[in-house]
Amino acid sequence: LEIVTEGILTRRLQSDPEIDGVGLIIFDEFHERSIHADLSLLLSLEIQQTIREDLKLLVMSATIDTDKVSRYMGQAEVIKCPGRAFPVSVAHTSVSKEPLVNQVVKALRATLNNNTKGDVLIFLPGQADINRCITESRFALGTNSGLLFLPLYGGLSLAQQEQALMPCRDGKRRIVFTTNIAETSLTIEGVTCVIDSGLEKLLVFDPVSGMSRLDTTYISKASAEQRKGRAGRTQPGSCVRLWDEKKHRSLKDYQGEEILSADLTGVLLELCLWGGGDYDDINWLTPPPRPHYESAKSTLISLGLIDSDSKVSVLGEKAAGIGLSPRLAAMLLEADGDIEQGIAC
Repeated sequence: LEIVTEGILTRRLQSDPEIDGVGLIIFDEFHERSIHADLSLLLSLEIQQTIREDLKLLVMSATIDTDKVSRYMGQAEVIKCPGRAFPVSVAHTSVSKEPLVNQVVKALRATLNNNTKGDVLIFLPGQADINRCITESRFALGTNSGLLFLPLYGGLSLAQQEQALMPCRDGKRRIVFTTNIAETSLTIEGVTCVIDSGLEKLLVFDPVSGMSRLDTTYISKASAEQRKGRAGRTQPGSCVRLWDEKKHRSLKDYQGEEILSADLTGVLLELCLWGGGDYDDINWLTPPPRPHYESAKSTLISLGLIDSDSKVSVLGEKAAGIGLSPRLAAMLLEADGDIEQGIAC
């Protein structure tokens, strides 16, 4: 069993389309619909349909539009495994205009007063929100020496992440402030209560500027369900949602596909390498906005990575193998001399 990220899988498929020795590719947590997950599934399906009819594909998730994915995979069989989870009670708060940090501290104080057992997991949109909430929580509740306030997000060192993931040896109650990294990909032992801000940060591409920006948006019902489930892994738990039931009903059912809002330059370069850069000929699971696609194509042509017929240049082949976005890869490869290379780095 070899475990890789979707981006690494894409590189493997590009370098060895026959993927000798591999009998099954499993796409886990597919509901996250990352752009590389969509791309690597597309490539895997083409391999299965052309040169590896014996290759098996399995797409898995606890919250996913199974009918849509099944149709995309040629009416693939749907296997349902209900699993076992402990019940989690849900409490909604009223919509508030207070700063998020105030709402979190208030909910945390109430949770600690009502629930004396287990660790607390608090979902927040980003690193800055985590740092603010930890500072305010320590100020408001720091007199309780039995509490340990911990951050958890992708930019932390491995030692810091392990501290948040593993139960405290001295018996302190952990209050873990996290991004959606803990929504599905990580399990934190000992959590009996979740406080959910209902927010996440998304990278949104603007085809006019050709650049991306981070937007804070509400999560989907599926994500809310995933977050709630973190409190019911080992025993009955509770979940506090910092929004009301009316707002909950208005949430979209599933997470938005990254391909609808992301910069497509990297994906398009991979597709051109694969030999299919024509928008109408690509077997999209979810077609991206055509203006985003055209903007990506113009960018790749201007960088000299592809030509107008979507043929990949020598520079484009090198750029695709670096593991960076096409813009950064082209800049590093084109930098001539120590000074220019230093600036590029």
